Amino acid sequence: MDSAKNLPVAVIGAGPVGLAAAAHLLERGLEPLILEAGTTAGAAIDQWRHIRLFSPWRFNLDAAAVRLLESAGWETPRPTALPYGGELVDNYLAPLAALPEIASRLQTGARVVAVTRAGMDKTHTRNRDTTPFTVRVEHADGETRDHTVAAVIDASGTWSRRNPLGTSGLPAIGEDTAAERISAPLPDVTGRDRAAFAGRRVLVVGAGHSAANTLTSLADLAREEPETRILWAVRGASAAKVYGGGDADGLPARGQLGGRVRRLVEAGKIELHTGFGISSLKSLDSHVTVEAADGRTLDADIVVPCTGFRPDLDNLREIRLELDPAVEAPRELGPLIDPEFHSCGTVPPHGARLLAHPDKDFYIVGMKSYGRAPTFLLATGYEQVRSVVAALAGDREAADTVQLELPETGVCSTDAGTSCDVPAAATAAGPDSGCCAAPEPVLVGFPTGLSHGRSGGN
Repeated sequence: MDSAKNLPVAVIGAGPVGLAAAAHLLERGLEPLILEAGTTAGAAIDQWRHIRLFSPWRFNLDAAAVRLLESAGWETPRPTALPYGGELVDNYLAPLAALPEIASRLQTGARVVAVTRAGMDKTHTRNRDTTPFTVRVEHADGETRDHTVAAVIDASGTWSRRNPLGTSGLPAIGEDTAAERISAPLPDVTGRDRAAFAGRRVLVVGAGHSAANTLTSLADLAREEPETRILWAVRGASAAKVYGGGDADGLPARGQLGGRVRRLVEAGKIELHTGFGISSLKSLDSHVTVEAADGRTLDADIVVPCTGFRPDLDNLREIRLELDPAVEAPRELGPLIDPEFHSCGTVPPHGARLLAHPDKDFYIVGMKSYGRAPTFLLATGYEQVRSVVAALAGDREAADTVQLELPETGVCSTDAGTSCDVPAAATAAGPDSGCCAAPEPVLVGFPTGLSHGRSGGN
């Protein structure tokens, strides 16, 4: 960034990884410009504040952010406690965002609509590496403004773009017109969103941890609202991956979650439909009819999409990206996290060098850096931004010295909804199960699961 030392570094997104990036920039004497599309820091996590994470606090806190908070008298949560999404926001992100050092550099209601090189589209090469970036932002006051910055760290996540309900990566026919019958991912069915689900026919689609959480919450609702009917559709031939390893699971809470879903199905509280790849949705006045590729149909009042997420790359059309063709992660990272071949991931520590794109000083970090792969952990993102900021500061040695301790956990090849940090369904225990092992920390790079995913016969 020698040619743009007096310009700020744009950080897109004020979630955990974005705010961590800002904290590291401040420690390095660099100026962050934090652009958050939501009205508050952690706005995406606030949408699933009712969900408990599997990874304890010690894996959910960034070191630079903690140093900044502790200098203001903040007390660290109990390291072994498992926070809810709301606690992550209220007890960590909100206090961090409120610090004067962060608050003065944070713009909320600021949606980034485009990133480019100042005065250049992506076809221009001459002097490209030394040309600042232009970040075009739609601000809450209704104005669209261009911001000139030295570098860009995109930590905007994937929450804004869910995968479609249909097969083949495409929306099912009629999915768009049935939007009023489709809920947000991870709805709070026993709290904030209760009225939309109580006493209704609810179809949950997907075989990951989002589905497991929603199903158990719906079962709680059905105990109080007996007219509530719970339908569950999965593409696979069975729901074994959701049920997990039970007591043998390395993370007890995850094993309990899968075991409870199994018991609810066996007791007839949840109506499971396997091999149900959705081809179309037909909206009627009173409900929606969901049809599978084999002709079977299900009628529901509301559909919950637990089909995972994908990165929104539309605002990066003028940036020279190099992405893995399968998972849309940085090209060198993609093969290491591809859920087709990795159950929990055998990901080595990675930072700026692995995350770099052809456009110098542009990085995608956090959940978005994993593209369509569901195996991201917050601790991974924190180490990413520590390395990236070191690279931007010219400290290549620190950027390349990537160290990371993580628990041997992760999502095991499912249609996962958020990341490994959120409660996940493990597969059955055993040497060939793809189940994640015990929660003791290991250096990433040691195996944290089988080196096969969907291609392993699951």
